[in-house]
Amino acid sequence: MSEIEWIPMILEARKRIAPYLKPTPLYYYPLLSDLLGAKVHVKHENFQPIGAFKVRGGINLISSLTPEEKARGVATASTGNHGQSIAYAGWLFRVRTVIGVPEDCNPSKLAAMKSWGAEILVHGSDFDEARERVEEYAEKHRMRYVHPANEPLLIAGVATIAMEVLETLPEAEFLFCAVGGGSSCSGAALVAKALKPSLQVIGVQAARASSAYESWVQKKLVTTGRADTFAEGVQTRVAFELTQSILRENLRRFILVEEEEIRQAMLHYLEKARMLAEGAGAVPLAGALRCKEELRGKQVVLYLSGGNESRATLTRALTDTNPW
Repeated sequence: MSEIEWIPMILEARKRIAPYLKPTPLYYYPLLSDLLGAKVHVKHENFQPIGAFKVRGGINLISSLTPEEKARGVATASTGNHGQSIAYAGWLFRVRTVIGVPEDCNPSKLAAMKSWGAEILVHGSDFDEARERVEEYAEKHRMRYVHPANEPLLIAGVATIAMEVLETLPEAEFLFCAVGGGSSCSGAALVAKALKPSLQVIGVQAARASSAYESWVQKKLVTTGRADTFAEGVQTRVAFELTQSILRENLRRFILVEEEEIRQAMLHYLEKARMLAEGAGAVPLAGALRCKEELRGKQVVLYLSGGNESRATLTRALTDTNPW
């Protein structure tokens, strides 16, 4: 589909989501602006009821299921925020949810998924091993499998973030978005191309989990041998066809950041915005710091996609000089 064909889906997603979620704030931060030499605004998806942007897609998808699909229940895989999204939407619409997670899943995110009634299936050393296991489980038990990225309804749901940005700050010139599976960046790129082509959407990924970046550069799906970034929200070693097809067509720039850059971005959020950003939530700020010179004086938007950091990771980030 072209970006124009996506817009009606995104508008419909806004209608479905509106009874359950309010638009999140877009706040200006002088100290972050001084840091970048730009006019910096932060889109606070960490203010969502699950503390992360994914809930938009979860509500849009689960509310759209047929009665028969709802009765069979849904299964998905996650390192945390996507799983919370599906669990929350399942709780909201009384749909059984099974979430596959890796063995080292963030304990706070795991507890949150359970709190919304999800059944947890623990398997494997990373997200992709958990995903493969839960795909088998869903097929065996005839559940509706929800792919974490190759789902148009998820992408349409999270694309509503960019619509809110342009309504609040139509003069925005740069938008930085973290990339894991790629749903939020895909949505932002679609909205920008359709509604404001001059808005530069820049995807940012951890260098130690670069499957989406390599796939975008090589114009084919690439699987990396590792995904060992501490920012579990972007911890994927496999790229996905739907989001990659959108990024190839609509994303003009994509950059990588190192672990220490992500850690420093987390600290900047704490010190200059008094906000806790999880690793993936800090990735866009790390990317913007890479582009600091060209951002001077520009209107810049950073997606703060989530604030669900574990105590252990936060302690390491605050106390170790170079923990990763």
